[in-house]
Amino acid sequence: MIKASSAGGSSPCLNWLDEQPQGSVLFVSFGSGGTLTRKQLGELAMGLEASKQRFLLVVRSPCDVDSSSTYFTAHTKENPLFYLPEGFLERTQGVGFVVPSWAPQIEVLAHPATGGFLSHCGWNSTLESVTHGVPMIAWPLFAEQSMNAVMLVEGVKIAIRPNKGEDELIHREEIARVVKELMEGEEGKGLRNRVKELKEEVAVALGEGGSSYKALDEVAKRWKSREA
Repeated sequence: MIKASSAGGSSPCLNWLDEQPQGSVLFVSFGSGGTLTRKQLGELAMGLEASKQRFLLVVRSPCDVDSSSTYFTAHTKENPLFYLPEGFLERTQGVGFVVPSWAPQIEVLAHPATGGFLSHCGWNSTLESVTHGVPMIAWPLFAEQSMNAVMLVEGVKIAIRPNKGEDELIHREEIARVVKELMEGEEGKGLRNRVKELKEEVAVALGEGGSSYKALDEVAKRWKSREA
């Protein structure tokens, strides 16, 4: 088991990660605005269980109307854990950790135990995953996320994407397949190596003298010159 120096006991899910083997946990989160339907949430849970992989799952109350509903409606007072399949929490105890509504995403992605990220492919989440060298399962919901998913899978090749069935659901068997592939398959190993390379490139770009550092420095100089 491995401890994360930044965890500091501040969150139960980080404490749980401290007790897991390095690179063994799949972080599952659809961001602050994304929601699944009830059926899809059930398939996701059953797929995670069937994969036999460790997971940290952030659960939001489902919505059968609009996958972006959390952006435009008040947060429900219902306990999102109520919508998980009966017996799921008991059957996955010790293998999975379920968090209602929110988890400290940057800290989770930075944790040594985190080995994969099932994500909606929002741009902030994408950048955070690359910065911390975590390969992804791309599961876009709305807006630009589908475009981001294509880039991640076909362009930079740091993600794998599950296939939808004819009913537009991603079924539990497919979820279990991609989770296993990312966490312990040959394709997953390739994605992991590629994202590690990108992580190093990002560090260089953001460091002093790097391309991003220089670009931001130039912007700051222009702002100062206008104020003078």
